[in-house]
Amino acid sequence: MFKVLCVTTAMLWSAGAYAQQFAVDGTVEDAKTHHALPGATVEMQELKRFAVADEFGRFTLSKVPAGEFTLAVRFLGYIVKQEKVTVPLSGPVSISLEESAQMTDEVVVVATRANDKTPTTFTNVSKQAIQKQNFGQDLPMLLNWTPSVVTTSDAGAGVGYTGIRIRGSDATRINVTVNGIPYNDSESQGSYWVDIPDIASSSQSIQVQRGVGSSTNGAGAFGASINLQTNTRNDAPYASLITSAGSFGTLRNTIQLGSGLLNDHWVVDARVSKIQSDGFIDRASSNLQSYYFSGGYYNKGTMLKAVVFGGKERTYQAWYGVPQSRLNNDVEAMMTTASNEGWNEAQTQNLLTSNSRTFNPYTYKNQVDDYTQNHYQLHFSQRVNEALTANVSLHYTKGKGYYEEYRYNDNFASYGLSPVVIGDSTIASSDLVRRRWLNNDFYGVTYSLNYDKDNWNVILGGAWNRYTGDHYGEIIWAQVATVPTEYRYYFNNADKRDGNVYLKTSYQFSNRLSGYVDLQVRKILYTTSGIENKQNPINVDANFTFFNPKAGLTYALADNQQLYGSYAVANREPVRDDFVDAPNGIVPKHETLNNVEVGYRRTGRNYALNVNYYLMDYHNQLVLTGKVNDVGASLRTNVDRSYRTGVEVEGMLRISQQFSWTANVTLSRNRIRDFNEVLYDYGQNFDQYLEVKRSYKSTDIAFSPNVIVGSGFSYRPFKNLELTWLAKYVGAQYLDNTSNKNRRINDYFVNDLRLTYTIHPSFMREIALSGLLNNFLNEKYQSNGWTWGYLGGGAEYRENYYFPQAGTNFLLMAAFKF
Repeated sequence: MFKVLCVTTAMLWSAGAYAQQFAVDGTVEDAKTHHALPGATVEMQELKRFAVADEFGRFTLSKVPAGEFTLAVRFLGYIVKQEKVTVPLSGPVSISLEESAQMTDEVVVVATRANDKTPTTFTNVSKQAIQKQNFGQDLPMLLNWTPSVVTTSDAGAGVGYTGIRIRGSDATRINVTVNGIPYNDSESQGSYWVDIPDIASSSQSIQVQRGVGSSTNGAGAFGASINLQTNTRNDAPYASLITSAGSFGTLRNTIQLGSGLLNDHWVVDARVSKIQSDGFIDRASSNLQSYYFSGGYYNKGTMLKAVVFGGKERTYQAWYGVPQSRLNNDVEAMMTTASNEGWNEAQTQNLLTSNSRTFNPYTYKNQVDDYTQNHYQLHFSQRVNEALTANVSLHYTKGKGYYEEYRYNDNFASYGLSPVVIGDSTIASSDLVRRRWLNNDFYGVTYSLNYDKDNWNVILGGAWNRYTGDHYGEIIWAQVATVPTEYRYYFNNADKRDGNVYLKTSYQFSNRLSGYVDLQVRKILYTTSGIENKQNPINVDANFTFFNPKAGLTYALADNQQLYGSYAVANREPVRDDFVDAPNGIVPKHETLNNVEVGYRRTGRNYALNVNYYLMDYHNQLVLTGKVNDVGASLRTNVDRSYRTGVEVEGMLRISQQFSWTANVTLSRNRIRDFNEVLYDYGQNFDQYLEVKRSYKSTDIAFSPNVIVGSGFSYRPFKNLELTWLAKYVGAQYLDNTSNKNRRINDYFVNDLRLTYTIHPSFMREIALSGLLNNFLNEKYQSNGWTWGYLGGGAEYRENYYFPQAGTNFLLMAAFKF
């Protein structure tokens, strides 16, 4: 009986102890604007327990015993605040933070970012939101849930070569900066996230501006811009180990370390990551490595910070896509595809016997892309006085790599070689392996002078950058032994110099009304010389000077409501291929975009709403028409008038303590007013070569869906568990500019489920266990593609290629934070 009584007493004491544990709930906001501060950290000092404020500024510390405690609340750019609380609370605690006068990392990106007084359209993605979705996939996949965004993956699973379009604009029209430094490739103007894998793990925040946006550095923002800021100062030392694994042999390991603030001035951060995946598409493997290191010195008025990051990628090529005939499992059509492509017996058998959704035409074991890229940045900021801050940044990027290809029965003439005579036989072609190399350097300086006093906020900024690149190709093996190995069959170099200066001015006319003027002048010099890969001489000497003005107004209807409107102009130079492939004597024209943005913003304690109308009117937009040059390369030509117009709605709603919902909708119309398609007619007996033009009125711009919807519905059944249902609908897209339904990507609706469970044991800061079930309804869809066709034998032939995305698949992640 005594034992039973002891056990019963212990159980009752345990239950009582458990019953005396409480939750500490609250919100963190800006003391002046009362806007939520998502990502703010809340530490219960006595218990060494941490919480992070969500997108509404909410935080929860669970299983707290009764008593008095101190909450230390921190957010970058704000004064640390200590708040005494008595548990149990009578209600949620509200904590307001004051802005700090101390120098922070934010000064590095403030010149190129929009804020609440900028009359343009943007979305901020916090570190917390990035970490929730970061299972090791490329950065575009993490931005998939922001408005007007469509993403795609060559390998079908989000690792390797991935792409992003915003309002239908592809990566070559999206300006990307990292800490204010241009990231776009200077010649192609694309951004290759595979070169800096897992950069999301070292990202503090990301701002996506849609439309022209505010002036920035590098290539013109001709549809959108992505402004990424890497890790900012963390005053507390930390360490974390993150590992994730899932379908298609995907595995990612990340180690992060931070010194915290040393001697009140110094901070050091480091990360190493390794990601590998077999890919959904056959042989579409990825082997990715990356690193990040920063060291900073801070005092009240000075910041000096060095940032070094980079990566090495080796990915098996999956950029050709799957022919429609294979997707439809149509044997007769597949035989036509093989004939149109000129494939041999082995290639045809691969087409006929492969899985209909995972077919890859490449079977050579080293059909890979192999590239290394290293970035070096040095940032210096000095507060001259209370109103004036100066910033200057130096940068250098080194890139080198190649892609290797097995070529069947290639003509020697394509490589500048004469036929080989062996005995009585003359051999004019051979199987061979070639590598196409790029060796480039990019360096320069960015700067800004920020003045903020009374009613004025003025930023004078700009950049000067230079890119040099060597392009060359080598034959490393040939079936015919007399072909010289390591033979360099083409070589050309490029030199591009890009300078800009901008003046941004905001003036507060009254408590309600503020005006904004942003004037930018940009100068580009681009030269090339040598022989390009099709054995043609390439000699470009281009010179552009652009004036890009922007102006607008912001009117505060109330403290939490704003109306804004702006008009902006952007000009953009042609990309490398536009010059390389242009017929002799033809110089491609630059493109011009006139952009109108009108919107309404409203925030509350439990909701946020942004509604925006946009008009993007293009002059001389460069598009594919089907026209080819004398060596068969596809040409982009200028179309006189085209436009994109639409409405974007973005909102967040906290329904209750357990339920919250984020959603965005884009409804748009994207048109070319007059479009001429070019087809080539080879005649009834394939003995002629005629150019045939077909004219169209008001056709859809390729890859521009009229409807895009994103949704994230979160449920917290209890404090440490969050379930989120992520849904994405993308309307139909056309593969070319003819609005032909036989050449389109069908609409798709994809649903993911994300689960996160966090605990805060006494021996470490946090353990987070997460799962991501992608496409749990197993939607069979394609997110990208391309098309080509011709006339011949009295018929019209079309070949459509698509990039299928994976069906139901999963990723699991464990994060250990110390």
